Amino acid sequence: MARSESTDVLVVGAGPVGLTLAAELRRAGVACRIVDRLPARLPYAKAVGIQPRTLELFDRMGLVREMLDAAVPMRGQLTYLNGAEQGRVELVLPPEVPYGFAALPQCDTERLLEEFLGRHGTGIERSTALVGFAQDPAGVTSRLTTTSGDEVEVRSRFLVGCDGAHSAVRKKLGLTFKGGAFPEEYMLADVEVGWDLPPGYGVRSMHRGEDGAIDDLLVCIPLPGNGRYRMSMLVPPELSAARQAEAAGTEGGGDGVTHGLEGGTAPGLPDIQKVLDRLAPEPVTASALRWSSVFRISHRLVDRYGEGRVFVAGDAAHIHPPTGAQGMNTGIQDACNLAWKLALAVEGAAGPRVLPGYDAERHPVGEEVVGRTVRHAAEGVQADPTDRETLLLREAQLLVGYRESPLVTPLSPDDPAPLRPGDRAPDCGGLTRDIAAHPVRLFDVLRGRGHVLLVYGDPPAGDAPVDLASAAREFTGGRMVTYRILPAGAPDRWTGIPHHHDSRGEFALRYGAGEGAAFVVRPDGYLTACLRPPTVGGLKEALGRMFLP
Repeated sequence: MARSESTDVLVVGAGPVGLTLAAELRRAGVACRIVDRLPARLPYAKAVGIQPRTLELFDRMGLVREMLDAAVPMRGQLTYLNGAEQGRVELVLPPEVPYGFAALPQCDTERLLEEFLGRHGTGIERSTALVGFAQDPAGVTSRLTTTSGDEVEVRSRFLVGCDGAHSAVRKKLGLTFKGGAFPEEYMLADVEVGWDLPPGYGVRSMHRGEDGAIDDLLVCIPLPGNGRYRMSMLVPPELSAARQAEAAGTEGGGDGVTHGLEGGTAPGLPDIQKVLDRLAPEPVTASALRWSSVFRISHRLVDRYGEGRVFVAGDAAHIHPPTGAQGMNTGIQDACNLAWKLALAVEGAAGPRVLPGYDAERHPVGEEVVGRTVRHAAEGVQADPTDRETLLLREAQLLVGYRESPLVTPLSPDDPAPLRPGDRAPDCGGLTRDIAAHPVRLFDVLRGRGHVLLVYGDPPAGDAPVDLASAAREFTGGRMVTYRILPAGAPDRWTGIPHHHDSRGEFALRYGAGEGAAFVVRPDGYLTACLRPPTVGGLKEALGRMFLP
C-alpha cells in the first residue's frame, strides 16, 4: 500500500528549469518537493549557452556569483564557408546591460542550482517517477514510484511538469504538442582541441556544395577548460539513431516526439576527427572525449501552459532548434515567471488573474521563440531583417516583455515614456547612500527581494512617499518593500523609508522618471506599473491585478 505524504508544490523533473522553479519557491518560503526519474545528474554538456537575461535572474536569486565563477565568456562567433573566413560576429551589448553572454555545461548549471536549492533545505528525490495524478478543486494527488518498487501518494496544492520533451505531466494532462521534426541528425561531442583560434569565440564552419546548399556543418561552442568545446556536426549514415530506431520500431521514444539525445551507437573520437579534418579552420586533433551522442531536433508548442492546478514549463511546453541558445534560457524564464505566482496562490494572496497570467504571459513568448529559431535554423539570422543591436538584445532575451499581460497596468498609447508596464526593469549604476562609501547598482538593491516599490524623487503632484509605502505594505500583507531613489544632492524629507541617491542620473534616464514617479517591480524583474504621478489610488489599482485586497 502506498504511503501518503503532502507538500505545497510538487515539481517533476530536476533539470535546469525544475531546479530553478524549486529554488525560487523555496526562496519564497513555499514548501516543495522535486523528483526525477534518473538516479543521478547526467554529466553532459547539452545546453551550454547562458543568456544575459538568465544571469540577471540568477542575480536576483543570489546565485550569479557562482555561475560567473564557473562559466566562460562568449565573445563572438567565427564563421567559415568552404574553408574561407567570412568574418566574425562580436557579442557586444550596450554598456548599461550588466552581464554578457556566457557558456557553461548544462551539468554544471544543474550542479550549482542543486547546491543552491540544498542551502534552502531541499534535495532532489532521485530514481522517482510520476506514474499518474488526479486533480480536484483543492489540490492534486500524484502517484510516484521508485526503482525499488516503493509507491508514494503525494497530495500537493499544485503540480508542475518540468520533465522535458517527453513530459509525462503534459501527456497525462492532455495538452496538445503540435509541430514537426527536422530530418537532419547531429552528433554532439565534448572534446578538446589545440588550435590557435581566439578564446571565447564560437566556430561555425560550413561547406556549400555545387548545388548551392549547405551539405556539411561544424559548430563549436567554447567551454571551461583548456581548448574545450562542445561540438555539433551532421551524423554519418552508419551512426544514424533514426535508422536504428526505425528498424527497432521505437522512433520518437514511443510518443512521436523526436527531440534530444538518442540511443544507439555513440560517436567516437575517430568520427569527430573526420569532420574536423574536413571543416576545421586549421589542422587540429581532437582529444579528451568526455561524452558524445546523436541527437534529433523537433519544433513543438503546447496549446496551453497548464490547466487547473497543473502546469508545464521548459521543454515540456516548447521545443525547437538550439539556434541562439534559447531553449534552456526560455525554460528558466518560465520557472521564474511561474514561481512567484504559485507562491502568492499558496499563501492565499493571489488575485484571480495571477495563475491564468502564466499562460497569458509565457505562451506568446514560447510561440515567438519556436518560430524564430525555426526560421534561423532554415535561413540563418538574416531571416529577421533588423539592426545588429536589436538582434543581439533579442538573442540575449532582454526584449522579452509582457505589455499585453492582464497583470500589468497599461499606459495610455499617447504616453511617450519609453519604459512601460510589462517591460524588463533595467539595471542602472551610481546609486549611493549616506552610510556606504561606494555606489551600488539597482540590481544590488533588488537582489533577494520579492515585490518592490521604487519611488523616485519628491513628486510635486501625487501622494507622499510615506503614504505610498504604507499602502504598498498594507495592500500586499507586508509582501512589498519600498525604496526611494532621490536625485543627486536632494535632501531626504521622509524618514523610515530606505533611500539611495541617483548620483549619476542613470535611474532617471533609464526609467524616464521625470520629476517624480513610482515603479512596481515583480519578483521576476518585470514592471507591473509605472505611476506618473504616483498616487495611492493608482498603486492600489495596479496591486489589485496581482493581490487579493
